[in-house]
Parts: sequence; C-alpha cells; structure tokens
Amino acid sequence: MVLMSPAPRSPQPDSRDPLAPVWRGAFTNRQANALHSEAFETRLFSADEWDWVALTERHSLGWVTVHDGGELVGFVNVPWDGFIHAWIQDVMVAASHQHQGMGAALVKAAADGARAAGCEWLHVDFDDDLAPFYYEACGFSPAKAGLIEL
Repeated sequence: MVLMSPAPRSPQPDSRDPLAPVWRGAFTNRQANALHSEAFETRLFSADEWDWVALTERHSLGWVTVHDGGELVGFVNVPWDGFIHAWIQDVMVAASHQHQGMGAALVKAAADGARAAGCEWLHVDFDDDLAPFYYEACGFSPAKAGLIEL
C-alpha cells in the first residue's frame, strides 16, 4: 500500500468571500484554544497545555479554518489513518457566527480536502442532539459504531 499525502494548503480566501473556509489554513494556539473554550464551554487552555498547531501538523490530514478579521471564528480538525479513512473532530464555530451555515461549510470543506487527498470515507461521531446537523445539513448517513470508554 502507498501512503497518501495530505492535500496542500488552500490559498487564503479571496476578498469576495472573506469568511470562506480555508483547508489547512493558518491559526495560532491562542486562537484555537479561545475558540475551543467558547465552543465547548471549557476553561481556556494555554499552548503549553494544548498545542493545537503541533498536534494538527503531526496527526491530521488537515483542518479547516475561518477567520473574521484576525479572529478565528470557525475550525474543524480532520485526523486520518494515513490511507482511506478520515474523521471530523472538534467542529467549532464562534457564538457570533452560529446559525449562519458556517458549521456545514466547515464540514463540506473538510470533506472536499479529505476527498482531494484520496480518502474514501469520512467518519463522525456526535451526541444525539447534533443528529439533524450532521445528517441533514452535512449529508452524513447513519452508521453503526462502537465505543469503549477508557
């Protein structure tokens, strides 16, 4: 088997759509930790505690960012197995940008990036209350899966 390579970074969004999702877009740990804290209602981690930049560069096929000015307002991580399977993880949209289609646009850009890299499957797991988002807005199909709590 031949390992695939992650799709290259997208250019930054053009001026016609400054909120366009960017595959493997630039972001800082400060930005990602602030957005994570807001999106998941957790404490704000430091880069020493949660180094998003190093983790995504090391373990992810890609990620998608959306910036509004200098602020990171949308993010999704796309880890993978190095072959044909990729996963959606940590879909985050700032409260100021929710309910405007940004989450679905992030997932679509993640699917496009995974497809461009040669992946054949995109997986996601989620809580029941998010089923309408993933099934209806993003086009995922229900699938059986298993989980062991560690």
